[in-house]
Amino acid sequence: MSPNVMRKLAKPMLFAAAIIWGTSFFIMKNTLDVMPVFTLLAIRFTAGACLLAAVCAKKWKTFTWDYLWRGAIIGAFLFLAYLIQTFGLERTTPSKNAFLTAVYCVLVPFFYWVVMKRRPDRYNIIAAVLCVTGVGLVSLNGDLTVATGDWLTLIAAGFYAAHIIAVEKTAPGKDIYLLTVLQFAFAGVYAWAGSFAFETIPVQALQDPAVFLPLAYLCVMPTTVALLFQNVGQIWSDPASASVILSLESVFGVLFSVVFYHDVVTVMMLAGFVVIFVAVLCSETKFAFLREKK
Repeated sequence: MSPNVMRKLAKPMLFAAAIIWGTSFFIMKNTLDVMPVFTLLAIRFTAGACLLAAVCAKKWKTFTWDYLWRGAIIGAFLFLAYLIQTFGLERTTPSKNAFLTAVYCVLVPFFYWVVMKRRPDRYNIIAAVLCVTGVGLVSLNGDLTVATGDWLTLIAAGFYAAHIIAVEKTAPGKDIYLLTVLQFAFAGVYAWAGSFAFETIPVQALQDPAVFLPLAYLCVMPTTVALLFQNVGQIWSDPASASVILSLESVFGVLFSVVFYHDVVTVMMLAGFVVIFVAVLCSETKFAFLREKK
């Protein structure tokens, strides 16, 4: 396709990625009722790796052996992020899980500070304050405690931020598509190891269309299609617009959870969602899209 066509398609593709990821929260929640965590992630990562490997078949001619250790490292961070987030999803609502996971956007600049000595700017500081406020509104119970599922989701957000830093350190000079295939493959290996060690694979359940079809959707759409849409959309779109659009994942996550999972959202939780979303916009875009309008 021509560059003009790709630029026109970029933002719709980013929107589609955000919507697809938004649907994954309530579908994962339902699937966890019959599918253990390690097995669910093992199937999802393995299928994602195979599909992406097929889509990116021409990329394999650039493969070198150092891709393996790079994929193993970032795959470990990705696996831990997904694993802890999924355990958190078992113990909290899809809406909370969606927005608390988005906290990783605010954490990334501070992880950069530790690893790469790049100091956060004033927007990152403001975003952090807003984010803490939003997390309090979403997670604090009447006795000022935080539920286990919410804590796990916040820890997972930390691993998502660490995964971004790991990619930043290991990806320069490498094909990002090929690196993504290998990180999925290694994440799948780690998940299968956990599955065989701690779980019994529900073979009977996999034959049930009510289980197989949602699982197939998770393998194909959020894992493979949305990732490709994100990669292509970011290449042909400006960073500020891409960040704003992709951050809508958490908004769509709540919307679909309320509509299809009948999730209950209180006024305080809704206020917290809004504050966290503003914090993500502040950290990701520094409100550049507002200054451009002026």
